[in-house]
Amino acid sequence: MDVYDVHTHVVPKGWPDLAAECGGTGWPWLRVDNERAAMLMVGEREWRPIQSACWDAPTRLSDMDADGIDVQVVSPTPLFFSYDRPADQAVRVARIFNDLVLECAAAGGDRLVPFCQVPLQDPDAACAELDRCLAAGHAGVEIGNHVGDRDLDDPGVVEFLKHCAHVGAPVFVHPWDMPDSPRLGRWMARWLTGMPAETHLSMLAMILGGVFDEVPSSLRICFAHGGGSFPYWLGRADNAWHRRGDLVRGRSTHPPSHYIGRFYVDSVVFEEPALRLLVSVVGEDRVMVGSDYPYPLGERPAGQVVRKAEFLTDDQRTKLLTTNARRFLEH
Repeated sequence: MDVYDVHTHVVPKGWPDLAAECGGTGWPWLRVDNERAAMLMVGEREWRPIQSACWDAPTRLSDMDADGIDVQVVSPTPLFFSYDRPADQAVRVARIFNDLVLECAAAGGDRLVPFCQVPLQDPDAACAELDRCLAAGHAGVEIGNHVGDRDLDDPGVVEFLKHCAHVGAPVFVHPWDMPDSPRLGRWMARWLTGMPAETHLSMLAMILGGVFDEVPSSLRICFAHGGGSFPYWLGRADNAWHRRGDLVRGRSTHPPSHYIGRFYVDSVVFEEPALRLLVSVVGEDRVMVGSDYPYPLGERPAGQVVRKAEFLTDDQRTKLLTTNARRFLEH
């Protein structure tokens, strides 16, 4: 059975001048240093060094073969979301990168499954771009976990999620735009603590904000990085819901644990004890292999924590490697 990796990213090798195409200033651009390496730039600031695996299908497929991965979901790099820009600019940049992602995925044949991005700050435009992308060959959509101070229980975001359920598009939620402060400027602390906390917060927003009570149960939604810190603190959230319902319950009709089974998570937790907790909390039918390929904080070889976990039965391992992703993608 094919092994799936539902959490990988792509960066095309070059794109048009976004200031000329979309308006505005301070856009990302790619400084290509050689055939194998480049630097993602934002204005004159170096944002992240990347390697050819980000754009080169043969390199990606070779790494997949080495890791025993048959199919990758390839999603945009969150840098390009552009949620902080006017909606008309975000529409234009989404179209540019969505078309480029299709080209990158096509070079890998059926082994690369493209997900699109949308201008989430404008729900109508987001729905329209999703529809355009699904018609063009995308299989689903990646969204950030918030739009400025609007979280996933924002009415506009909920409208978009309802549309995803209606058209059958799977949704992959990725943290981005983490808070910054001098205390978070050391040791990559924004990534090591901020990313897990951002995912935790967005999952609570969907639960306590009543989103899972409002959107159809047919919505297929997955949260990156093993759900962040959410699985470890589900009991704390339940306790607060019961003991401080005046402040915590929000619009949810049930305690947080009731909504287990309404979402998926990936397996990027790196160690067997963490995976054991994750499977115990969210269920063996709701965890899928993800790697965060090709970035250095991801798991290589992809899926190794699932393959090596001694607590998993053969049936459970098959679910995490294959069956759950097929159901999420309806692939």
